[in-house]
Amino acid sequence: MPENRQYANTRTMGLMKGGTLMKKAIYITAAAVVAVIATTVGSSLYLLSYSLAPDPNRRDMDSAYTQLFNNYPDMRQWTDSMRAGGLLRDTFVVMPTGERHHALYARADGAHGRTAVIVHGYKDCAVKFLYLGRMYQRDLGWNILMPDLHAHGLSDGEAIQMGWLDRLDVIRWTEVAEELFRDSVCPSQLVVHGVSMGAATTMCVSGEKLPPYISRFIEDCGYTSVKDEFTVQLKEQFGLPTFPLIQVAGALCKMKYGWSFDEASPLRQVARCRRPMLFIHGDADDFVPTWMLKPLYKAKPGYKEVMVTRETGHARSFHDYPEDYRDKVGAFLKR
Repeated sequence: MPENRQYANTRTMGLMKGGTLMKKAIYITAAAVVAVIATTVGSSLYLLSYSLAPDPNRRDMDSAYTQLFNNYPDMRQWTDSMRAGGLLRDTFVVMPTGERHHALYARADGAHGRTAVIVHGYKDCAVKFLYLGRMYQRDLGWNILMPDLHAHGLSDGEAIQMGWLDRLDVIRWTEVAEELFRDSVCPSQLVVHGVSMGAATTMCVSGEKLPPYISRFIEDCGYTSVKDEFTVQLKEQFGLPTFPLIQVAGALCKMKYGWSFDEASPLRQVARCRRPMLFIHGDADDFVPTWMLKPLYKAKPGYKEVMVTRETGHARSFHDYPEDYRDKVGAFLKR
C-alpha cells in the first residue's frame, strides 16, 4: 500500500508538473501571437499614415511655383503673364461631403467648349502641373481646369485617397468645367488628363457612367491598383514582405476612410471604359513600374493609343520629350 501511495503521489506530481509546463507553453504562445498581431497592426497603421498623410507644406503656393520654375524655367514668363492679366484664376467648389475644394482655370481663345481637366500627382498640386496647362491653353487652344485633389494644395481633406474617391470629385469638376466653358454654338468636349496618381484617378473616372461631353482620357504613368503600387513600394523602399501588411492596412483603411486597397483598382475601371484613351509611360519608370502599362492597355476595350518614352523615369515624359508629347496629345485629340 505505501508503495502504491508513493507511485500515485509521484504520478500526481508528474501530471501537475506537466500541466504547469503546458500552461506556460500556452501563455508563451499566446504572448507571441499577441506580439505578432500588435506588431502587424502597428506596422500597418504606420504604413497607412506614411502613405496617406498629406504634405504638411501643401498650402505653400509660393514653394509650388518655385518648384514649377525649377523644373521648367521657361514656364515663368507664361505663368507671370497669365497671372498678371487675370487670365489664370482660382475657383472653389463645395463637394457633397461638405469639403471646400480648389482649382485653377483659364480660357483659350477659340476653344469653343473644348476643355482639358488636368489632374496632378501624389502629394503635388495643380500649380506644379501648369506645364500641361500651358500646353493645352497656349499650344492646343483648349480651356483648362486644374483641380487640387482632396487633401492636396488648397483643397480640404485629411488623408490622400490615391485616386479612388477622387474620381467622384473629378467628375464633379468636369461638371463645373462644362458649365464654366459652355459654348453657345459648339457642343462641350472634355478630356481628362492625369499624371501618376492623377492618371490612376483618370482611369478610375473612365469606368464610371459619364455624361457625353467627356469625350476621351489621357493617362500618364498610372498604376494598376493601389494594392499593386503599395506592394511595389514596400519591396523597393523598405524591403518588407507585403503579407500581411498590405491586407491589414487595407482593412484599416476601409474602417478609417471608407475605401480599401482592393477596390481602388484603375485596372478594373479601365476595363469598363468605352471612350478613347491615350496611355503614356516612360520605359525607365521604377516608381510606377513600366510593366503596369501592359495589363492596363490590354484591359482597355475600344479605341486606344500608346506612347512609351525612351530612358524616361516616373512622370518625366513631358519633361524629356515636350514636343513629341504635345504632338501626340494634339493628334489624339483631333482623332
